[in-house]
This record gives sequence, structure tokens and C-alpha cells, in this order.
Amino acid sequence: MKIIITGGAGYIGSHALKILHAYGHETLVVDNLSTGHKEFIKWGDFEEVDICDLEKLKLIFNSYKADGILHFAASSIVSESFERPLKILENNIYGSLNVFEAMKYSGVKNIVFSSSCSVYGIPSVNPIKENTPKNPISPYGESKLFIENALDWFDKAKILKYVVLRYFNAAGADPDGELGEDHNPETHLIPSVIDAAIGINPCFELYGTTFPTNDGTCIRDYIHVTDLAHAHVLALKKLISGHQSMSLNLGTGKGYSVMEIIKAVKNNLKTEFDIVKREKRLGDVSELIADPSMAIEYLGWSPEYSDLESIIQTACEWKKSNSKT
Repeated sequence: MKIIITGGAGYIGSHALKILHAYGHETLVVDNLSTGHKEFIKWGDFEEVDICDLEKLKLIFNSYKADGILHFAASSIVSESFERPLKILENNIYGSLNVFEAMKYSGVKNIVFSSSCSVYGIPSVNPIKENTPKNPISPYGESKLFIENALDWFDKAKILKYVVLRYFNAAGADPDGELGEDHNPETHLIPSVIDAAIGINPCFELYGTTFPTNDGTCIRDYIHVTDLAHAHVLALKKLISGHQSMSLNLGTGKGYSVMEIIKAVKNNLKTEFDIVKREKRLGDVSELIADPSMAIEYLGWSPEYSDLESIIQTACEWKKSNSKT
């Protein structure tokens, strides 16, 4: 296959790029490098372009003649979406609509869209199934749901076919140590805990200790980034082979609290560190756990690295090898 990867210099996109290369596919990364890293583009071709630049996108898509698109490019920090909603809505909605328009212009029919469990808002039940009502409580979640709905209309108009993949919490790092999580600022839980454990940060800031959970901290379903990336490749293969459009949850069906993550990092690194308790942030939900049964059945997907020990081990190894202090 010939695949265009928008946001392929980012955390999840770069891991998908590696898997596509391992399977022998041709790839073109499209990324503006605003949050991604050029050094993560270790395979295939690269075009530095913003997805908000429709004319450039159309030229690139039309010249490359891809079999399908993996669309990762987006602004992804939930807290920032409250502070700068226009930026998130422009990047995630306008930019994605440009990707669809460039696909239509160049005749590309298949897309796998990077969505999020944030589309569900505060779910009435856990684990969450794909037909759970969607009611986002952040501009970020709203932007993802808008694009999901837009894709459905494009599908009905027979312009393109899609698989929407609703991530729960991507975590971990490439088991070979070639890629990992490197955000600035770092907002994800596991690397933030590790940063405190290895002295990059003076402490870990714990947001929210009064959630209705066993230890008062919120619970999330963590999925290893390599397993997540592999699901994208499987989804694109399904589309190209003629399967129908579909929306799927990607998680493990098991949740861990923030305190359980802190304990796992402490055990792995055999260290202690200071914890500073803060008020919970706007948009935080007490518990989000996936029901991944549809993804397992539809994609023939079997997570290989998503046990908590593997997630923490690969994340710690990556941080220790690539910390800038």
C-alpha cells in the first residue's frame, strides 16, 4: 500500500509509520512539526505542510496517489482546548475538512481517523461501548465528534470510507527504543510521573483526589502505543479490501487509577518522589474504560504490549534513554 500519514512526526503517528515500514508499505508523512519531531520520521518520504493549507494538501495528495490516509494531525491537549478553543477547533475541524477535500480532489477513498474517548463526555456506564451516547464536555471532544459526524456524511455521499478509532489512553513507547513520548509541555500522566521520578521535574502534580473511586483519583484505560498503531494498519487494510465504514473503541477493558500508576512507576524505578495535590481540572472525568470487543472482532486485533508492566517498562526505558537533563 501507499499511505499518507498526517501527523506522522508525532507520538502515535510515528509508531504507525514504523509498523507500516515493517510490513513493506510506502509512506509519506505530512506534518507541520508544530508538536511532532522530524527525527521521528525514520522511514519513507516527508512533506512539511500544515493541514490548514488546502492548496498544498491538494497538490501533495494528487501527486502521491495514495491508497489510504492515516489521519493523526490534530491539537490534542484537552486543557488547552478550554484556554484556546479557536485554535483547537480550527486545527481539528478546518484542518480535517481540508484533508477530506484533498482526498476527494485526488480520488483517495479510504481514511482511518484518530478520534478519542472524549467524545463520550461523562459516560453513564463503564466499560463504554461504541453506541454509548456521545456528549463531549470539552472543545477538544467536540471537535472530534464533529469530524466523526462529518465522516458519516461523506460516507453516505459515497465520497470516502472510514474507520474511526476512539482512543482511550495511549501510553508506553516503542519496545525497540527507537520512538517514544516527547511532548512539550508534557501533559500525559505516565511520562509526567516518570519525569518526577527521575528528577526532570521537582515533583508530580496530582490533579484531583476526590473522584468517586476507591482511592479518590481518576481511572483510565491505558493502551500501549504500539498496539494502538497496529490497529490503524489493520483498519486501513479492512477499508482497502472493501469493508464498510466503522467506529471502534481502542482500549483494554481494564482501568487503573492515578495512584496505581504512581505506584507502578515507583516500583519500576525503585524510587520515591514528592507529590503535590491540586484541584481537578476542567473536563476531567472520574472513570473511562473501553469495551474493545468490536475492535478485536472486526480488526482481528490482539493487543500484545498493553499490560501495565509493559507500558510502564517501555515508557521508563524511553525516558531514561532520552531525557534532556
